[in-house]
Amino acid sequence: MLFKTEGIVLGATSYSDTYSIAHLFTRDFGRVSYLLPISRGKKTKIRNSLFFPLSVLYLEVEHMPLRDVQRLKEVERQFPLYGLCTNMTKVSLAFFISEFLSFILRESDNNELTFDYLKNSIETLEATEKGLANFHLALMMGLTRFLGIYPNTEFTGNYSFFDLQHGEFVVNEPMHSYYLDRKESHYLRDLYRINYSNMHLFKLSRNNRNEIVDQLLDYYRLHIYNFPPLKSLEVLRELG
Repeated sequence: MLFKTEGIVLGATSYSDTYSIAHLFTRDFGRVSYLLPISRGKKTKIRNSLFFPLSVLYLEVEHMPLRDVQRLKEVERQFPLYGLCTNMTKVSLAFFISEFLSFILRESDNNELTFDYLKNSIETLEATEKGLANFHLALMMGLTRFLGIYPNTEFTGNYSFFDLQHGEFVVNEPMHSYYLDRKESHYLRDLYRINYSNMHLFKLSRNNRNEIVDQLLDYYRLHIYNFPPLKSLEVLRELG
């Protein structure tokens, strides 16, 4: 049966000499793998160039519930990504975010709200010029709300440690090793105010930013099953 939906490109993997597998997060079906013909000429109906990481596409697809890999019938780009293809900071962010999402979005309820948040995030990244180095921090913070793992950020002077495992501030040092010390916890409290509108106001050094990314990834790994190390992280660490 044919359906019309929207999709965000997460990446692609090799499959054969004539096909690759495109991985997308769709508004109606969540994360889906599609058989993507490898282009051979100008008359190719579905162009591989449409499947750059974080491209937002209109899709007509054949969707069968028991099929592991679905089929594409029509594909159209919703809006061009000039910045994400030419600005090296945005390119680095696009590859990191798409790899991050490819693991985080393996299973997701509430697909429509999550899709709309991510689509707006991509449009914002394409248009933004200030505070780009903090963009992924704002996205990772915001996405926790849609995945049902948003931490309890209520904080008083008595609650000194942030427990990564339970997602809350606590009075005493936890018995396990998954927590932030007093300084890191206080800093995290302030950082949870970050969003796309104010991210340029957060003056972070490269070392600060890398420490925060590591802490956020630790938090996600504690709450998302089988979340592996990200290959694109080392490139992202070079952002100024």
